[in-house]
Amino acid sequence: MRSIRFPTASEVSPVTAMLEAPRELVQSFADLCLPLRMDVKLQSLMDRNNEGRLSPEEREDLVALVELSESLSLLRARALLALGRRPTFTAS
Repeated sequence: MRSIRFPTASEVSPVTAMLEAPRELVQSFADLCLPLRMDVKLQSLMDRNNEGRLSPEEREDLVALVELSESLSLLRARALLALGRRPTFTAS
């Protein structure tokens, strides 16, 4: 099984670290995205937020989904970098 170098957040700090991971694992990280239902919910909450129509509970849901989406995006970006690929965008 071939391993590839997976960039870590510490590479921007004075201490450099390296993580070896199987290519298949890194590829699975590169393919991560929010499940369709969560993505639809996130878009709905963002739209309602722009209109000023969120309840406090919905605002908490929005913050949590945004944090999850950002975390997945960062993980995916690092995996794509390790694979030497550029992100592809799909219309939602």
